[in-house]
Amino acid sequence: MRLLRVIHSSSLETGGPVEGLLRTSEYLLRAGHEVELVCLEAREAVVLRDYPFPVIGVGNGLGGYGFNPRLKSWVRENAGRYDAVVLHGLWNYSSVGAWKGLRGGSTPFYIYPHGMMDPWFSQESPLKHIAKQVYWWLLEGRVLHEAQAVLFTSEEERLRARGVFRGHTYKERVVRYGSGGPPGEAGEELGAFYQDFPVLSEKPFLLFLGRIHPKKGCDILIHAFQRALKGSLPDLQLAVAGPDQVGWTQQLQSMAETLGVSHRIHWLGMLKGDRKWGALRAAQAMILPSHQENFGIAVAEAMACSTPVLISRAVNIWQEVEWSEGGFTAPDTEVGTIELIERFCSLDDEQRRSMGSAARAGFLKFFDVETASRDFMRTIGFR
Repeated sequence: MRLLRVIHSSSLETGGPVEGLLRTSEYLLRAGHEVELVCLEAREAVVLRDYPFPVIGVGNGLGGYGFNPRLKSWVRENAGRYDAVVLHGLWNYSSVGAWKGLRGGSTPFYIYPHGMMDPWFSQESPLKHIAKQVYWWLLEGRVLHEAQAVLFTSEEERLRARGVFRGHTYKERVVRYGSGGPPGEAGEELGAFYQDFPVLSEKPFLLFLGRIHPKKGCDILIHAFQRALKGSLPDLQLAVAGPDQVGWTQQLQSMAETLGVSHRIHWLGMLKGDRKWGALRAAQAMILPSHQENFGIAVAEAMACSTPVLISRAVNIWQEVEWSEGGFTAPDTEVGTIELIERFCSLDDEQRRSMGSAARAGFLKFFDVETASRDFMRTIGFR
């Protein structure tokens, strides 16, 4: 069977949705299905993607919204070649343009909001929420209403989305979501990481892995790290890894300098491949104090490496982390983040190893990509 996926950008730097899309698509390919991806990017950009399936760029759209009428035309001309279409994300032209191209046809389609209906956004930007509500009435809500199902990656996401926007109903479905584990040998992945960051082979560190963005709580992490160091944590380091799409790193580095902890914080940039997996293996724990996080692919990847996770309860899989006993959770505040660091650092070596083993077991139970992919396939009618 043939599946078309539609997303605004196919770049891994845009975050977890692309990573999850890749992992489930790989499983579909192994199961004998065909997958193609269409996005609002130039052909010259997508040919550089080393993905195991065709990526079609219909051209960059206008502004951040990405309006490009070629998407509608391309989908209308090609939809009949596919058994199902899955749209990824809201509030840009990829969902609306694909929906316009699908209307009047017989190809079923589904849509992942990927956390973009979370009430945190409306609380953070009330005026933008009003504009989104108008857009929902006019277009976006109609997309969800006409979809075969709206796919939520956790029960928490489904419940938090209810009532945020009014005027169109839709059919809900929670679909398991996940990631693959480390693909290589531990020694090779650790070696690749330590080769580039030898200083982190000498002292224990916590790892932040994700986009450097205000919603990720990077600022409260730095403040919490500084305050936690006033306790008995003489050697602890903090490694910050991820792309900076909003130009925030310099401000955060200045903050760390002012707080007197810049020598204990290491800025690694975006990590890929063995270097990423080596970082996840090497860290004492992964820490993510996000104010809003739909799933947290990096959290699942850390657990796959038997690395404990320290996350805020604004990460929608916090309950699964608690159930697995593979980490600690706390509110997405400075006080909550201090609690995460201090609770973890109070554990002895045996307790940390036990938590790492529980994290791995939790990954296999809740977030393993094969189990998630089978659930996804059943949902869209693939066998």
